[in-house]
Amino acid sequence: MSPDTPTATITAAPVDHVHVSRYTRGVIGPSLEMLGPVRDGGRISTGTPPGCWGPMITPIFEGGHEVTQPVAVEGAEVGDAVALNILRCDVTSEATSSGVMEFVEGRYLGDPFVAKLCSACGTPSPASHVEGIGDEAIRCNVCGAEVNAFRFSNGYVIVLDRANRVSLTVDRAAARRIAAMPGAHALLPERSEQHSILSLARADMAGVAAHMQPFLGNIGTLPSTDIPDSHNAGDFGAYLVSAPHRFSLTQAQLDQHKTDGHMDTNSVRAGAIVICPVKVPGAGVYMGDMHAQQGNGEIAGHATDVAGEVELEVEVIKDLALDGPILLQRPDDLPPMARPMSAAQRAHVQALAARYGQCEIERNGPITFIGSGTTLNEATKNGLDRAAKVTGLPYDEILNRATIAGSIEISRLPGVVRVTFLCPMAVLDRMGIGHLVRRQYGLEDAPAQQA
Repeated sequence: MSPDTPTATITAAPVDHVHVSRYTRGVIGPSLEMLGPVRDGGRISTGTPPGCWGPMITPIFEGGHEVTQPVAVEGAEVGDAVALNILRCDVTSEATSSGVMEFVEGRYLGDPFVAKLCSACGTPSPASHVEGIGDEAIRCNVCGAEVNAFRFSNGYVIVLDRANRVSLTVDRAAARRIAAMPGAHALLPERSEQHSILSLARADMAGVAAHMQPFLGNIGTLPSTDIPDSHNAGDFGAYLVSAPHRFSLTQAQLDQHKTDGHMDTNSVRAGAIVICPVKVPGAGVYMGDMHAQQGNGEIAGHATDVAGEVELEVEVIKDLALDGPILLQRPDDLPPMARPMSAAQRAHVQALAARYGQCEIERNGPITFIGSGTTLNEATKNGLDRAAKVTGLPYDEILNRATIAGSIEISRLPGVVRVTFLCPMAVLDRMGIGHLVRRQYGLEDAPAQQA
């Protein structure tokens, strides 16, 4: 599918289940044709290609990822929100490769993720192929020159035990054996067009064992203008401001159009609910960039990007106008200060209230706002601003709640954060998501918190 395909008019009857097997070449937005529509309450399933390194070394891609063709959702209109309940998020790759990146000067125009070119023949975003193993394996189809715009400054190949959720980095000999048959280890979806990063066979860090905990780094709804998929956030999106290529935006345009789907938030995994803004009719749900594991911050710039299988359930939330995502994390992923109290703790609180004559005890539930910006400070301010605007609570009250009954956590450097706090249930009900919060955190049968 060409990323320049015009948006089709959504006239088909909604279906209960849409399976996606087609992918973009790195650009998301209203020019894309949507599948579906899936009915409100229906399911979307897909096999996702890896993000980051594979698309990065494939010059024809104009974004840092390869995500799914978007799916329209029945009844989703601009100004609504769509809740994505992640039912399944499973790794299918047997191995991948990642590491810290360096750019190759002369092989891009302003941004190597977006505007690659062959420095030998000058062809922009050329088709390419793989010859051999190592740094010079990616070759331009036009002139045959080596064309990769990226290098590892420190990289690794990692093999994955999906059943037992453990992994291990390997030495150069093993990396080269894997690179000799990358398809058998990367297990890319049939219609994926990216080169496998396993072909580079970089192995600077052998023998490191690590846990696996897969999640989706890029999931959400279409921005309202065409944007490179990895730049659909306030930090990477900043590189589009006054850029010397066709995706150039002003800061105001970026703020208006992006949906912050590229979060790299490691709690966006099976069991979580992501509530996304609707900025185009039908919403356009897409996903990709599965990571086998990642600590908070993604400090190396890239994590272990893998192919995977995802299934989610959609629900339209009418008249919930959002600028960026809300996350209902799994209970075990919540920061300790934002976890709902047990029955025993609530009883102690009731006794404490009685001792001091406090008549009312607030009913509340956890909520997380994603914030993004060029720095962590700006991302934090963005998340707090979003929380105050959507909840209607005073900004300074959000500060207090996030301090004593929540947390600020880094999702990705340089600028994606989680702003989590306990929010009054009356506010969550007014937003139209109280039922989701009750279900997610087992609050349905909680006794009234009255002294």
